[in-house]
Amino acid sequence: MYDVIIIGSGQAGLSMGYYLKKTALSFAIIDQNTRIGDTWRNRYDSLTLFTPPLYSSLPGLMLKKERNCMPTKDDIADYLENYAKTFSLPVQLGIHVKNVAKVDNFFSVETNKGVVEARNLVVATGPFHTPRIPSFAKKLSKDIVQLHSASYKNPSQLKDGNVLVVGAGNSGAQIAVELANTHETYLSTSGKLRFLPLFIMNKNIFWWFDKLGILKATRDSFIGRKLQLYSDPIFGTELKTKMSAGLVHLKDRTKAPKENEVIFADASTLKVDNIIWATGFKPNYAWLNLPSLVDKQGNIIHTRGITHEKGVFFLGLPWQYRRGSSLLEGVGKDAHYLYQHLLTHIR
Repeated sequence: MYDVIIIGSGQAGLSMGYYLKKTALSFAIIDQNTRIGDTWRNRYDSLTLFTPPLYSSLPGLMLKKERNCMPTKDDIADYLENYAKTFSLPVQLGIHVKNVAKVDNFFSVETNKGVVEARNLVVATGPFHTPRIPSFAKKLSKDIVQLHSASYKNPSQLKDGNVLVVGAGNSGAQIAVELANTHETYLSTSGKLRFLPLFIMNKNIFWWFDKLGILKATRDSFIGRKLQLYSDPIFGTELKTKMSAGLVHLKDRTKAPKENEVIFADASTLKVDNIIWATGFKPNYAWLNLPSLVDKQGNIIHTRGITHEKGVFFLGLPWQYRRGSSLLEGVGKDAHYLYQHLLTHIR
């Protein structure tokens, strides 16, 4: 029996492993992927982060990249793999968790490779589980190529004709910019777009966020509460440039289907050949047989990752404590907090 089992070998799970390695506790990090970093590798080919190495690194090891050069998704995937090797973290791959249940005073984790047991459990599976696609998507013509951003890799997956990207977050914006080079591109958004430059006075905007205390703002602080009211701005000027050149056309919120057309909130319509649903994800903890941990919306009930179920912890949740809790920039701070808690409360 392990003292701790960590489920997930992404940035959250590896950060937790880094700190547990400093203790005498027995632990294992298990993940369903066959290679560390695959969650990043499997995302769309052109994905580039907005944060420089200083704000894209986990505790104990800096991501090596040229100054002001933004890392790609493959850079991050390779970095995570190297991170696990550097600190000899006990990662077990190809393990799919089917069910977690509490038995007496320990946790039984049923997997495709048998049952493992632990006194404590850290769920570090991240916030991105099941792709969120509107139910009406099924009513659209089968002639339309439809992909969620989780399945999109590059423009070669699409057929000739136009493409509608639904969702104007940073992923949707990046994908729209890329597709504008090969397809007539439309971007559907439910609100006014807000843009922020990546650099101000030759400093990355996240450097400024750090100096202004935005990165340190906690979820219950005045700044934190304000930030949670709004979606993230679009970082960089690429989308604005494409829009100004008439290469990306802005559309209202996608509201309903009409065979091979889409109806928007302003009652306008568009005949579409391809759709990319950049509409985010919803949590899925169906395998976690501890129902008291989840509210009616499927969100975890916790305080800084600590639940009321003794021995169960979460790491890498959005706004777990601060803005960067689910990001490379901030997850290490939350991991350190749980590490200190475990040292004093371990059973």
